[in-house]
Amino acid sequence: MISAELLRQARIESVAQSLREDIGDGDITAQLIPAEKLATARVITREDARLAGSAWVEEVFRQVDPSVRLQWQFHDGDDVPANAVIFRMQGPARSLLTAERAALNWLQTLSGVATACAHYARRVSHTNVRLLDTRKTLPGLRLAQKYAVTCGDCDNHRLGLWDAFLIKENHIAACGSIANAVAEAHRIAPGKPVEVETESLAELDQALEAGADIIMLDEFSLADMAEAVKRNAGKARLEASGGINARTLVPVAETGVDYISIGALTKDVRAIDLSMRLE
Repeated sequence: MISAELLRQARIESVAQSLREDIGDGDITAQLIPAEKLATARVITREDARLAGSAWVEEVFRQVDPSVRLQWQFHDGDDVPANAVIFRMQGPARSLLTAERAALNWLQTLSGVATACAHYARRVSHTNVRLLDTRKTLPGLRLAQKYAVTCGDCDNHRLGLWDAFLIKENHIAACGSIANAVAEAHRIAPGKPVEVETESLAELDQALEAGADIIMLDEFSLADMAEAVKRNAGKARLEASGGINARTLVPVAETGVDYISIGALTKDVRAIDLSMRLE
């Protein structure tokens, strides 16, 4: 779970960076417009979308010109139909145009993540599985993208390397065994979730014996996933991972695993087609 304060600080910093790279030492084209000229504008979507990123849009306009007023017709987590007006804005014409690209970049990117997540989540809604993102995020956009994932009815895996253990093959080799690695994790940070990546049913048995909280089934066959669910019998939570795509998603969910982690939720982003028009 991302804390509100951590997300707020990340949003302020990332929006500031997006404005620096776009505006530089000044928007020379906006200077064609008289400074006193006021305008209204609307932002529409050209396609169906799950909305995410309104707070980033608000932050863009706050940093460019706090006098701009936004009126939202939809909220994060809403499904927005094609050609709908998402929000309107009023303020100095220069400010609206200067902020336009950065604001739309944030909204189209985060809504793209949320829309993809909502699509995946709908496909497995007949099961009890929860879909998880991964750390395969766009550099610098980790928390923003993970927020957008939750707007699309999916869940966050760990935020980074600090909030949970994920013991992989190389960690196990360095520690000597799964049992040693899990025991050391419990010693270092009692109470932190401990997940172990396994590549066979034999390693699954070792992770269960060691007391792992979550066990990742890395590229297991469907038959082995079903067997893992049977052997586990509710002792740990099971996470399917590795090459899961739109074709394999539903069969994996129907094996009875608790989680499916999918890197494509955040790394394969297709932005939503948005447009701003002055009125």
